[in-house]
This record gives sequence, structure tokens and C-alpha cells, in this order.
Amino acid sequence: MLPHNWNLTPSEAIAVQQELRSQVICHDRLPALHHVAGVDVGFEQGGKITRAAVAILSFPSLKPVEHAIACLPTSFPYVPGLLSFREIPAILQAMEQLQHRPDIVLCDGQGLAHPRRFGIACHLGVLSDIPTIGVAKSRLTGSHADPPAEKGSWTPLLDKDEIIGAVVRTRSGVKPLYISIGHRISLKTAIDLVMACTTGYKLPETTRAAHRLASG
Repeated sequence: MLPHNWNLTPSEAIAVQQELRSQVICHDRLPALHHVAGVDVGFEQGGKITRAAVAILSFPSLKPVEHAIACLPTSFPYVPGLLSFREIPAILQAMEQLQHRPDIVLCDGQGLAHPRRFGIACHLGVLSDIPTIGVAKSRLTGSHADPPAEKGSWTPLLDKDEIIGAVVRTRSGVKPLYISIGHRISLKTAIDLVMACTTGYKLPETTRAAHRLASG
């Protein structure tokens, strides 16, 4: 793990993102996939407490295997583009409780689809050296055409001429998700894996399980 100080100002946090983003691996460097994880974060007591949840499912059956929850005092303000500094300390504490090391983690948030190409999925992946995918419900940056209405269709998310992610229809006729590389995975594999983790709902089962736990 590449530790860094979490007691940072927003400008110092941006400097950490700019320093660490060169560590992101944007091609497939995956183990055999037996355990897929989802992480999500909620807040309690008016935002004073960060509640992080990690849910591990078997792959490809998507059966529950294990979960962990960690609650910490919230120590970083809400700043768009700096979500990871608010959420990752609790996520890391939850992951330390796990008996199984996940083979890949699907994060509720952005990966490369971030103004500095270092969203929470990249940050968590680099710190843990676990492959990660950003699975976001809304766009943070970039532009795109609407994907066709059918499940599995997608269009690229672009920042000028750079492809920074994919806008993926995970369920026919519903709003798409924003999928991007986190760490140690290619965009095509990230899309395929998100679809493999998605059953009859918009969100992949990993994210749905973690969201339920994070929401209390």
C-alpha cells in the first residue's frame, strides 16, 4: 500500500491526485476472478460519521460471501472531485476486516472519468493494488451521445478527443451508468465485468449489496 497523509487541505489533496495518477494501470492485470466486491459509503449524524461498506460476492454466481462495515468521524469536507479523501479512510478500514481479499472492486464513483483522471476508483486501486472499476450514477466530467435503449449498449464518454469512460445502458430503457477504469483493467473489460455483475436491476449486484449496507 502507498500510504499518504489524510489530514490535508483541498489544495494538498489535489497535489496528491496529481502525484499518484501516474501509478494507474489502464490495461488488464487481473487475477482469476472468484470474488468480486462492491464498496459504497453513507453518512450518519448529519455527515459527521462516514459509514463505509464492502460486500464480497462469488463470481460468476454473485452469491453473498462476506461483508464488512466501518464507521469513522468524517475528517474531510465535501469538495467535488475530492470524494476519495472523504470516503477512502473508512473504506480501507472496512477492507481490513475482510477474510477474503477481493479480486476486483466496483466502486460507487468515478475512476478515470474525473477532471484530474484520479477519481475514487483509481485512488482506492492504487492504494490497495487491487483492480478497480468506477461505476457512477452521474457524470462528473466529459460529454457523450445517448447510448441506444437496449441493455448492454454503450457510447464513449469523451473529454475533447480522449475517451475517459463509457456510458453504459445496464438495463433497457433506464438511465445509463458511467463506467471508467479504476486500476489494473481496460475499459472494455470493465464494461464486460459490470454487465456480468448486473442481473435485473440498473446497478450491478456488488454495488446494490454495498449500498444496502452503507445505508444502514
